[in-house]
Amino acid sequence: MSKQFDVIVIGAGPGGYIAAIRAAQLGFNVACIDEWKNAVGGPAPGGTCTNVGCIPSKALLQSSEHFNHANHHFAEHGIEVKGVSMDVAKMIARKNTVVKQNNDGILYLFKKNKIAFFHGRGSFVRAVPAGEGGTSGSTGGYEIKVAGAAEETITGKQIIIATGSNARALPGTPFDEVNVLSNDGALNIGAVPKKLGLIGSGVIGLEMGSVWKRLGAEVTILEGLPTFLGAVDEGVAKEAFKAFTKQGLKIELGVKVGEIKNGKKGVSVAYTNAKGEAQSLDVDKLIISIGRVPNTIGLNTEAVGLALDERGAIVVDADCKTNLPGVWAVGDVVRGPMLAHKAEEEGVAVAERIAGQHGHVNFNTIPWVIYTSPEIAWVGRTEQQLKAEGVAYKAGQFPFLANGRARALGDTTGFVKFLADAKTDEILGVHIVGPQASELISEAVVAMEFKASAEDIARICHAHPSLSEATKEAALAVDKRTLNF
Repeated sequence: MSKQFDVIVIGAGPGGYIAAIRAAQLGFNVACIDEWKNAVGGPAPGGTCTNVGCIPSKALLQSSEHFNHANHHFAEHGIEVKGVSMDVAKMIARKNTVVKQNNDGILYLFKKNKIAFFHGRGSFVRAVPAGEGGTSGSTGGYEIKVAGAAEETITGKQIIIATGSNARALPGTPFDEVNVLSNDGALNIGAVPKKLGLIGSGVIGLEMGSVWKRLGAEVTILEGLPTFLGAVDEGVAKEAFKAFTKQGLKIELGVKVGEIKNGKKGVSVAYTNAKGEAQSLDVDKLIISIGRVPNTIGLNTEAVGLALDERGAIVVDADCKTNLPGVWAVGDVVRGPMLAHKAEEEGVAVAERIAGQHGHVNFNTIPWVIYTSPEIAWVGRTEQQLKAEGVAYKAGQFPFLANGRARALGDTTGFVKFLADAKTDEILGVHIVGPQASELISEAVVAMEFKASAEDIARICHAHPSLSEATKEAALAVDKRTLNF
């Protein structure tokens, strides 16, 4: 007889491992299945985020930023440094160490919360009939096969699918992770390429482009859309485009990519520019970052009749319930933004719903961040969205150029923008481009979750000198009464 669990979580990325921990906290007997492997074949829980996404990219961004500061900014502080060089192998090794620390941390949390961890690929075998093996309810749960070093089958009353997503490849141009790279290969380039090409100017493209540009690569980004960062507030996108261009990133918009040739000496990309002119880009490495697709490969969904949509995502309702009783899905494998923190919130909510509680995820207050320099972060609606919806609003903006802490840091690029309802003053969106935007956005998320007004933030005392004062001043600007600009 297979091992019995109250809850089985398939996938140990941010959505999966957090769902497992919350379910265990609520008193359930929990198992979590994950197939990620480290360099020596051992378990590496944490999913794309920990292994080839959020965590390693931030490690490389930090290393490259230090290198950039040493080369270009230390002198203005009176620090004379000569002969600065980058040991790429050591930088990658540090990144790998950071990843392993996170892997090990998750394994520790599983042990701490008495969660049974199974290292392998999880897939459905069958729905267990009601009453089989002494079970009760409309179904007896589901048998799940774990294909690992030793294949076994376990049974769970409730199943949470958190299998994440995979990088989307261009048709006819598979990833070889040598010359044509996904986010995985982009994080493991062994030496600084002389010429680096990127297709797609989204989060991954901009972050990886920034890393290798700082280290000396000539970087060209080809974007199919006619606008830069179309989902971002227009004012923020314009400021960011100006900053990235000044840094040396070459960004071409409105291109149509044609044939891509991957040879021994590099990659050649034929494309048509926005003017309709035929162009060619020859690079040593090409990173393709044109989005991600839900990962349901190998789940054997057909064995139980689990419904998928036209994109291959698992169909769920507002509560993350699938079409099958007792089966839930969260994170990148379902609708909504593919963000690690969105997956975490859904994982917690589902565990609480299984326990009969009222789990809650507010999609309107999910923050977005791009960890470039300057950083970009936002929550809520943009000006273009409010205009399209016919919402009357007031806008307030404050530049970091007028912020004392930003001057002391030597980073005065960008601004904070508040958008508030014209009648009620309720905050409808906050948009930041500049230093530490990823940290500053949290105040806006809290404020919006509590239905705060711009006046509420304007009346709160912020520490001086701090970057957060730019948030207060932007809130004051909604009523046209900034104090320092």
